Amino acid sequence: MAGRTMSAWRKVGKTFFTLLALADEGTCAQEVEITTSNLARKIGSSQQTASRHLIELERAGLITRTVTRRGCRVKLTELGIKILKDVYASLKRALEPALPTYLVIKGLVFTGLGEGAYYVTREGYRQQFVEKLGFEPYPGTLNLRIVDAESLRARRELEYYPGIEIRGFKAEGRTFGAGKCFRALVNDEVEAAVVMAYRTHYGPSVLEVISPVCLREKLNLRDGDEVKVKVFL
Repeated sequence: MAGRTMSAWRKVGKTFFTLLALADEGTCAQEVEITTSNLARKIGSSQQTASRHLIELERAGLITRTVTRRGCRVKLTELGIKILKDVYASLKRALEPALPTYLVIKGLVFTGLGEGAYYVTREGYRQQFVEKLGFEPYPGTLNLRIVDAESLRARRELEYYPGIEIRGFKAEGRTFGAGKCFRALVNDEVEAAVVMAYRTHYGPSVLEVISPVCLREKLNLRDGDEVKVKVFL
């Protein structure tokens, strides 16, 4: 983790606190109107420095920027958000040495959009799961809807851990996005992994789980049943 974070720092350089200031304005979620004068005050610099930082961040692929009459509209890219998350996770580990080795997330089984089997069986993903998790996943995902506050907090916390990187790739005339996964144990007995795509139809209240077996059959699960997932960090 330390090496990845140092790499992130090198990529951002002196503009890190400008990237952080932009995130604080809400640019992780949407485009936000930014003026160099306001940004300069926020980072304690001149307008010229703020303007230069915006240009450098855009060139590095960490933000998108559209010039407007008042200033520009800015949004952090996936790479920009990832760098902030990597730094956050590293600082959290350094400042809170007694971090848990796993998180427990509970959710209710529900029938998803039916896309799990398609994505899990794409060769570009399948090979990575076999190589990095040590098992070939059953063609489908177990979808869990998280309803209790503690599990929702744990699910959100997963966003800040690096996990096992799953690379994106191009195949079949389209692009398949990147993501990450975590080794897991379902109901304290079945080997599995939590899969988190960086771009997904589901929000943070949903957990997608893969396993070398059909979890519904193995655990005799139906929609509405509660499942406990121990996610290893």
